[in-house]
Amino acid sequence: MTDTSQPPSPRSPAAEYALYAFHAAMLALACLGPYVPQAAHYHDFADQRPLLGLVNAADVLSNLPFLLLGVWGLLATFKTPAETLRSQGATPWLLMVFGGLVLTALGSSYYHLLPGDVRVFWDRMGMVPVFAGVLGLALQSLLNTRAAWLTALCVLLGGPLALWIWLQTGQLLPWAVLQGAGMVLLLVLAVWQQRSPPAAHLMRWPLAGIVAWYALAKLFELGDAAVWAGSGHLVAGHALKHLAAALAVLPLLRSLQQLRHRAHANGASAGTIGGGALGAGRLR
Repeated sequence: MTDTSQPPSPRSPAAEYALYAFHAAMLALACLGPYVPQAAHYHDFADQRPLLGLVNAADVLSNLPFLLLGVWGLLATFKTPAETLRSQGATPWLLMVFGGLVLTALGSSYYHLLPGDVRVFWDRMGMVPVFAGVLGLALQSLLNTRAAWLTALCVLLGGPLALWIWLQTGQLLPWAVLQGAGMVLLLVLAVWQQRSPPAAHLMRWPLAGIVAWYALAKLFELGDAAVWAGSGHLVAGHALKHLAAALAVLPLLRSLQQLRHRAHANGASAGTIGGGALGAGRLR
């Protein structure tokens, strides 16, 4: 008798078809949805204090975690055995995520030095490879390579296009759909991951942790002025948003470290077995 208590495998064709249907629905919403302008006072952040001549110092300097964690992640990726990453199909996705963090640090710092529409375009552009990399990594491990690359390409091509449309027309909906749909998809994949048995050879990337940190970052972003007032003008929500968004990759870095240690342990084990066999051969 078939056990109907377990959800269907996310690797099933039905799951892939559902993913493509979701993409089509989001594309239709982005193209046919109502006009959504950017908030009139979007660039008016709560904490505008200078520091040693640096304007908007907190919002500029709080981009340092993006830079530090991005560089750390790139170094960790390069230090992990290439064969180990290839077996996971993880190399391009990790490079997108951590490289995107470096770009985000640069773009966001550039924006906060003189907030405005043209500069926020470059701020948001840095986020695009991060979104693509996280979704690609999740789909690579839970579904298949085809779905991962199709989704990543949708983000890598759709993100700049959505931002260009906004810059030319003021219509923010396509960018909002891309960002929001990506988080909804990642949340669904995190739930699937928790309900599905792990594949023996694949890493279970910490999707739930990434979602939780990013959700916290969005709350800080929305509560910029409230945090500023509640902290007695000590810190504003936007600076904390930068910190929380950067920390979203900490679970990923931890998993990458575990993967590297596992590879080294397997290599050491293989070396021990090989050495023992060689020694036995010599004794014979």
